[in-house]
Amino acid sequence: MHRYPINIFYSEEDGCYVAEAPDLKGCTAVGDTLEEALRELQIAIKNWLEIAQEKGLPIPEPSRLAKAA
Repeated sequence: MHRYPINIFYSEEDGCYVAEAPDLKGCTAVGDTLEEALRELQIAIKNWLEIAQEKGLPIPEPSRLAKAA
């Protein structure tokens, strides 16, 4: 499986953690905890890649290798 870099930050405005995979346009998730946001993002990345593959869309290479969890 591809390992994409992620960004996670706390949004004061929304009152939750936001996680994003910047290499995958629009691939974001939220959670009440950092861990929940990360879990949700892992699901979102899997779904993003599956849908892109089903539709025959290009799947970008990770911009940098993310560390193994």
